[in-house]
Amino acid sequence: MNPLNRRAFLRNLGVSAASLPFLSALPSLNAAAAQGPRKQRLVIIFTPNGTVPTEFWPDVEGEDFQFKSILQPLEPFKSQTLMLKGVYNKIKGDGDQHMRGMSCLLTADHLLPGNIMGGGGAPAGWASNISIDQEIKKALQARPETQTRFGSLEFGVAVPNRADPWTRMSYLGANQPVSPIDDPYQMFAKMYGQVKDKDSLVSIMDDVKDDLRKVAAKLSARDKQMLEEHLTLVRSMEAELKAPAVHVEHPLPELDPGIELVNDNTPQISRMQLNLLVNAFTNDMARVATFQYMRSVGGAQMRWLGIQEGHHALSHEPDTNQEAFGKLVKINSWFAGEVAYLAKRLAETPEPSGEGSLLDNTLVVWTNELGKGNSHTLDNVPIVMVGGGGGFKMGRFAKLDNVPHNRLWLTLAHGLGHTGLKTFGQADLCEGGILPLS
Repeated sequence: MNPLNRRAFLRNLGVSAASLPFLSALPSLNAAAAQGPRKQRLVIIFTPNGTVPTEFWPDVEGEDFQFKSILQPLEPFKSQTLMLKGVYNKIKGDGDQHMRGMSCLLTADHLLPGNIMGGGGAPAGWASNISIDQEIKKALQARPETQTRFGSLEFGVAVPNRADPWTRMSYLGANQPVSPIDDPYQMFAKMYGQVKDKDSLVSIMDDVKDDLRKVAAKLSARDKQMLEEHLTLVRSMEAELKAPAVHVEHPLPELDPGIELVNDNTPQISRMQLNLLVNAFTNDMARVATFQYMRSVGGAQMRWLGIQEGHHALSHEPDTNQEAFGKLVKINSWFAGEVAYLAKRLAETPEPSGEGSLLDNTLVVWTNELGKGNSHTLDNVPIVMVGGGGGFKMGRFAKLDNVPHNRLWLTLAHGLGHTGLKTFGQADLCEGGILPLS
């Protein structure tokens, strides 16, 4: 059924626009997508302030690698994990290391001139290029068989209410930063179009139940099952959103140098956002997503881990400070656990086509703006990939030779079908082309 016939079919049934989020991914109503190439999805996850290299990078290269303490939560997905060491952010120019580490992370190009002064280096402005997530989204949305309702979704967790090169990694183009949505109520409203307010959330089912009943009578058994699964997910999310413990007001004021107020319900909000992401992928609302925790130079006070100091301040402590070392390992292990939770949710969710799981067709990329916090290095930027998208050879730890991250993003684009892209970001850093990761 082509899009025009689908719209006519739904119009003839008298179905309202509010019902479309529940129906757009059903195979019998979306024949173009069902007959197209294998679905491939991308999630890029950002966590700040570098990692602890000695507790992050494996000792042995190849398939016999063992996860260090930080990455232990990913052990169930070892065969579907690819770790890359030797990826360097080589973008020079204005801005400090954190600014270039964040706003040049996905754009792979220099910062524009500006008046935002960082902790070192010349003042700078926004990034000068589209980010790789938006570049891939643009390519997917240009083809009818890979078009989705949103193309991409930008999730946040505890991202401060301020806009500067330390808080934005996704860009529609030069000087066009994209703000992540870090309130699950707002993301739910974007996906389904109705949230009255946080205190009196009204079920969207009340508005669409009659429409869905009409359509269900015309659907195949498989479509009816998928529709019911979608409704179950939405009911579950509505129940979570109604829970009184969830609050997302976090203006993140500076309490003192290096500490920012972060809501103690951040772990719960993280899981809600991750569940919404899985829901969006399940129902083909988007095939690209970014997921940003906090911000570059983020001083989050992670009290749910029993840590009172700000993350950024801890990351600046010398390697000999064993107490700070242990707390940084704990923080990064928590982030790894959230990545593992997403992988688990994707792995246990069947692909709507019936071929494997969502994880089999999704590439999750976890990265950071720095390689190590107290040195501010842009060398050996952490790259952990989990899943089956992109056609890469997984289940291994690979050491690359001082590779610009431009080439990694170019390789990623090609793996996800955007083979017409010849360079990405700063063109002279793309010499050598795509990486041999397949």
